[in-house]
Parts: sequence; C-alpha cells; structure tokens
Amino acid sequence: MAPGFPEGGARFPMTTENAVQHETVMAALATVNDPELHRDIVSLGMVKDLVIDGGAISLKVELTTPACPLKETIETDVRAVLEPLEGVTSVVLDWGANVRASSPKEGQKPIEGVRNIIAVASNKGGVGKSTVATNLAVSLAKAGASVGLLDADITGPNVPTMFGLPNGLQAGATDGLRAVERHGVRVVSIGFLLPKGTPVVWRGPMIGSAVRQLLHDVPWGELDYLVIDLPPGTSDASMSMAQEAPIAGAVIVSTPQDVSLEDAMKAVAMFEKLDVPVFGMIENMSYFIAPDTGTQYDIFGHGGAQQAADELGIDFLGEIPIEPAVREGADRGVPVVLSAPDSASTKAFEHIAGQVAARLSVLQRMGT
Repeated sequence: MAPGFPEGGARFPMTTENAVQHETVMAALATVNDPELHRDIVSLGMVKDLVIDGGAISLKVELTTPACPLKETIETDVRAVLEPLEGVTSVVLDWGANVRASSPKEGQKPIEGVRNIIAVASNKGGVGKSTVATNLAVSLAKAGASVGLLDADITGPNVPTMFGLPNGLQAGATDGLRAVERHGVRVVSIGFLLPKGTPVVWRGPMIGSAVRQLLHDVPWGELDYLVIDLPPGTSDASMSMAQEAPIAGAVIVSTPQDVSLEDAMKAVAMFEKLDVPVFGMIENMSYFIAPDTGTQYDIFGHGGAQQAADELGIDFLGEIPIEPAVREGADRGVPVVLSAPDSASTKAFEHIAGQVAARLSVLQRMGT
C-alpha cells in the first residue's frame, strides 16, 4: 500500500494535524443508506475516491445506475452526516455509476457487450408502446447511461420515424444491419432495410429467426441498457426474445380503457410464464389538460392501470398525459423528452426511466 493511501481508497496527507480523521468520516458515511437497496453506502462499496485534506472532504458516490431517481436524497443524507463533523470546512461530492450486468438463465445466450435488456410490451396495439420505448431509451441516455434501442416489431417498425431516420437507409448495405446513433441512443430496426411502405409478410418462424439475428448478429458495442420495443400480443417475437436472451425485466404499457387493461394483464401473465420479471405498468394517454383553461379531461378514463397493477401485485410506474408535443416530436423524429424538456410528458418519462433503472438495480442486488 502506497504511503498516504489507506484501505478503502481514501487519500489524505500523512500528518497528525488533520482536523478530520478517515475513520470518523467512514463511520459517518456508514449511517447513510441507499433508499432503494436499504443498505449503507459503505458496505455496498459506493464510496470511492475519498480525499481528506485538513477540513476539506471530497468523495465520489458510485451509483448502481446513472438514472438513479434518489440521487438528491443520497446527497442530502451524505451532507447531513459530514458537514456537522468537528473540523469539517467543506464537502465536495461527485457522482459515478457502475451498472451491473444481468445473469443469463440456462439456455440463454448473452448479447455481447449488453449488460441489461429491458422489454417494453403490450398485448394490444395502438397504446403508444413505441412512443414509450423511444422516450424511455432517450431518458436513460440523457441521464448518462449507454443505451441501445431495438425495434423488434418486425411487421410494423415505427422506431425509425420516431428518431428521424429514413426507412431503407441501409437497404443497399453489404455488411448487414448496423446500429445508427441518434439522440444518444444506438438504434436498430428492420425498417432500415425496407423502403417506406414495404410490408413484411412473414410467418411466425421467420419472425422468430429475425429476432434472433437482430439480437446476436448486430454489433451493439458496450451498452448499459438495451431497450426492446416488442410487437403487440403474445407472438413468436416475444417468446423468442425471452428464450434467446437474458431479459432483465419488462415494462407493460396500457391506456385507461378496460379493453386495453385486459390485454395488458394478459401481457403480464405471459411474462410470468416466461419467467421474466415485470418491472411494472405504465398508463399512457392518461389524461388531457386543456391549455387554455387548465381543466383536466379523462378522455379514455383515468387510473385504471394503477388499479390493474394493484390487483396484479406489480408496481405502477407512472402515468403519461395526452400532449400534442408527444405526437409532434414523434412525427419530427425528435422524442418529446428532447423537443419539449419542460413538458408534463417529459417529466413523466424521466420519472419512469428512473423507476425502471432503480427496480433493475434492486433486482440485481437481491440476486446476489
């Protein structure tokens, strides 16, 4: 061990004149819990690069995800235990993140470089699943994660349009599909090979084979999260996905209507049979607020997804309002979390991204 670098990664001048001792600081930090993991940040190994220089303390807290929704809570708690210590003159807190990889089950083949797969699904079309997948991926990327998005809706790929990428842009390529980076997300879609308006008329086995190739034959690079936009229904694509790759968890999208909720509950049951954890349910098109009066209108009903989640014993991740900016952003190829960063929809998507990332971190810790 080099002089001045004691156990635990701390560094401080080797002198008896230190106003604050390493042991005192670490003992204080050991009283700070990660609010999601319910363990102290010292035993979790989250305290890094602790430097003590007289009364000045600097440290890095390494989170389990850059999209941690409780970062401010952790910072408040750290400052609350360090700043009152005798001799402390300043506390400088930096952040890092170490996203752990999900472990494959028997028979599953990991995707090279991909740490975690998040499936976005619904048993019914037209509920905004691709919109949710797109904005979830971009929100995670905005938080600092390395993110990919796979458009696995083979017969109805919409993701290229939502990212402002032309259909058929790789139709003449000789090296197969490749990810295209847009808005900080590496995007892959079968639509890259198809000119606009070209239908995909394939039987189930062909769809399953295409999904396998999209997963394993595309060079994704290093990703913290690969978000997969699944086709609606209990199709070969969903089953092939769950059997082929270690899906960390699924997000179920619904609208408030009874028929959509019934289908969403079937999607939950499907993933349970496939032994894929369900992170929770989202209510899309939850309500509309009139811009001129501020009156809220529940056009399709309201609160049904939360009630369904409660009945199923899963988490309710949040509700997304009906806003023109969501549609406008999708049509222009700029997701609403970028085109309208102060909108209610953006706040909802970023909240949901944090909830999903946090639940994934907790699930991984529970498995160790």
